[in-house]
Amino acid sequence: MALFTMKPLELCIEPEEGNPYESEGILNPAAARGPDGELYLFPRIVAKNNYSRIGIMKVLFDDGGEPCGVERVGIALEPTEPYELRPNGDGGCEDPRVTYVEPLECYLMTYTAFSPVGPRIAMAISKDLLTWTRVGLATFTPYDGLAFDGIDNKDATGFPLTIPNPSGNLELAILHRPLFPGTLPEDTIILDDDRPIDLHRESIWISYSSMPVEGDDPSQLSNFTSHHRLAAPVSPWESLKIGSGAPPVMTRHGWMIVYHGVSEVVEPETAKHRITYSAGVMMLDRDHPQHIIYRSRKPVLVPHPSQERRGTFANVVFPTGIDRRTDINEPHRYDVYYGMNDFRIGVARVDVPPHIPYDAPKDPPSGTIP
Repeated sequence: MALFTMKPLELCIEPEEGNPYESEGILNPAAARGPDGELYLFPRIVAKNNYSRIGIMKVLFDDGGEPCGVERVGIALEPTEPYELRPNGDGGCEDPRVTYVEPLECYLMTYTAFSPVGPRIAMAISKDLLTWTRVGLATFTPYDGLAFDGIDNKDATGFPLTIPNPSGNLELAILHRPLFPGTLPEDTIILDDDRPIDLHRESIWISYSSMPVEGDDPSQLSNFTSHHRLAAPVSPWESLKIGSGAPPVMTRHGWMIVYHGVSEVVEPETAKHRITYSAGVMMLDRDHPQHIIYRSRKPVLVPHPSQERRGTFANVVFPTGIDRRTDINEPHRYDVYYGMNDFRIGVARVDVPPHIPYDAPKDPPSGTIP
């Protein structure tokens, strides 16, 4: 029996009929508890021509505490800045993650800005989850000859507390997924099964930023000056790519990350290759989060292929939001909100067991996918 499993719950959030903002989907929501104790979702809502905004929804619960519906509240962000718009009018604010950052005493949203030169990480802050102030694009100093600025980057999410940087100093930190040239699934899918990989690429990274001093320009939040690779793809279910998913949460064993892995399946009827996104669990050391102490060898949640081709992909589980259920006195239960087949939103329950084996699949020293 798998150590971690995710049990899908009954709630499925569909695009609102007749709503032009959601005509092409509602997916990949951030999740956070507000100052009022309510749970809010921040989904990517997709209009015609893949034009994306970030909405605000309040989750409704039944008498047993299970999520049973949503109430649409408004729009958190829509493309207005040059880095969110393309010359032809297309653009987007996409795939947000939201974390309450305790040292800053505010919520931090990291999202993908669909910029004129490709996807980039952008940031915004809020005190109440309802009104957001943009911080701007994240910037990164180079690392070991790798330039992070100027390349596509996605899947960013912040830690709620300061963590030790590579020098041991406590700093603010985000996980992110730089998309170095040649590492897209469409690029790597055509290579041999035992293809060599650069372990610095196709990976989840941690980058660090110093705490802003009171009165500083809030854009300092977006300047990241040190980095290291956290994890590369190692298991078959994540052989093409991995990326951070829901924000890290502190559990009884350490920092838990529900992340996504990308692999390929071959359709028996057509022999066509199809990319599949699944979800897994990673546990990081409580005091030194750069150390992985547990990692899923198999996915904890897999997609159910949809015959409906209204989304970009139709074989996707993409976790982006997480809610610890202390509100119903179940502190080891977490509800994970995720994009389903790039068109709608699902929610699944994951319970953190009392004990875990303190080992994890390691990045292969040979630099090959086993």
